[in-house]
Amino acid sequence: MARPIKETPILHGEDARVFEARMKNPPKESCEKMEEINRDYNYIMSLFVN
Repeated sequence: MARPIKETPILHGEDARVFEARMKNPPKESCEKMEEINRDYNYIMSLFVN
């Protein structure tokens, strides 16, 4: 039997502000990285189509 999932901790103070700022402004991926991600995605999806 699986163990129960623990409760998610709540952030307070500076940790909460940093987390919220990071969620509002996620890091941008480079064009090369996005091309690699799309190429890998298309390859994986082609495996499921056939």
